[in-house]
Amino acid sequence: MSQPNTQASRRGVMTASLGLAAAAAALPFAAAQAAAVSKTDAKSTTGSGFFTTRDGVQIFYKDWGPKTAQPVVFHHGWPLSADDWDAQMLFFLAQGYRVIAHDRRGHGRSTQTDTGNEMDTYAADVIALAAHLDLKNAIHVGHSTGGGEVARYVARAEPGRVSKAVLIGAVPPIMLKTPANPGGLPIEVFDGFRTALAANRAQFFRDVPAGPFFGFNRPGAKVSQGLIDNWWRQGMMGGAKAHYDCITAFSETDFTPDLKAIDVPVLVMHGDDDQIVPIADSALLAVKLLRKGQLKVYPGLPHGMATTHAEIINKDLLAFFKA
Repeated sequence: MSQPNTQASRRGVMTASLGLAAAAAALPFAAAQAAAVSKTDAKSTTGSGFFTTRDGVQIFYKDWGPKTAQPVVFHHGWPLSADDWDAQMLFFLAQGYRVIAHDRRGHGRSTQTDTGNEMDTYAADVIALAAHLDLKNAIHVGHSTGGGEVARYVARAEPGRVSKAVLIGAVPPIMLKTPANPGGLPIEVFDGFRTALAANRAQFFRDVPAGPFFGFNRPGAKVSQGLIDNWWRQGMMGGAKAHYDCITAFSETDFTPDLKAIDVPVLVMHGDDDQIVPIADSALLAVKLLRKGQLKVYPGLPHGMATTHAEIINKDLLAFFKA
């Protein structure tokens, strides 16, 4: 395909994606702007909406199911959005739960922030979301970067807000190789991420899902072009600056104190063929720092196993929720 045609196709995909996002967001955004954050607003049955943080950032969220049911809050990985949890949102909605997922600041339909793209602010945004929706006894599930967000939030949550947590292919305790974490990944790995993103974000966001994220680079892998395209769609909806900053957030943040502070049951789920967040320096260490942690390892499964093997992950999540 010639370069002009490729550029035209890319513009077409982006225009369609942004148009769909804008259409989906326009009505709830107007409603959020028109009303103050209140318990009445939190009981809205529209299914999605925005709320405004203290620093003026608009955070998009989905909120499906009975508002009296136990909430399950899903936290997505980098550089994705709430849409990455489609397989879980639909499954647990059918199980009678209230299911919630938000687009982290700078990601998806939320404001394309140029500041606050770090874990303390991400956790503060979740605190604000929980207050906005008046969530109590919630289960928080985080994948990859979202697992770090869950760890930091749960360690700081108000009493009564959280009942359990799940970390799936999650980054804690810390990804970066340091004197205190000799098994981590060298800084050059993450510098490579930053270089690739700055040089050609659109191509980088093709290469990651087409290769290691879903394990599609493994011999005999059943490749899904739809999953690759959907990953790219979600990534390109977010802001380049926020995505760039988030690389530091997910790679260099030390979650050791958070893990030690968490006092609710935590299920740690990890594929042993995770090529993005290697299990030896993440889940195997994290579970030892948790007071009430349990580890479940999935032989041969990739980083994106909640999508590629949703039927397995959902079953185990449900068992943990009901335990």
